Amino acid sequence: MLLTMTKKSTKAPAKKSSAKAAPAQEEAKTSRASGNEGGSGKVAKTQLVERVADKTGLTKKQSEEAVSAMLGVVVDAIRGGQSVGLPGLGTLSVKNTAARTGVRPGTSERIQIPAGKKVAFKVASTLKSSLGITEDTAAE
Repeated sequence: MLLTMTKKSTKAPAKKSSAKAAPAQEEAKTSRASGNEGGSGKVAKTQLVERVADKTGLTKKQSEEAVSAMLGVVVDAIRGGQSVGLPGLGTLSVKNTAARTGVRPGTSERIQIPAGKKVAFKVASTLKSSLGITEDTAAE
């Protein structure tokens, strides 16, 4: 006798939301989408595109092309070993790291970490001062 098994769904049944909860949920979604989270969280590419469109009067499609082109230029320059200065924001650069000895977590085994490269970011002094960052707090 041949038995066939079917896969049971592991999804939980959809919860029905009340009419009162829907406006609050919708407002939370739109505030996250527009980046109005009170300074916490991350601004995604789509939010950057929306903000560029709002500030420049470009369409969202044109803004998306502009943001993508700018990010592509920055990434290409960094891959080429160049520094990229972003006025009012800071400077991205490629730094060489020396070979060093490290410790493998869990086993405490000593390992050799090869030399490599990393991307470094130096915050612009104007941005530091507007955020209230001093050299003392930056070192922490």
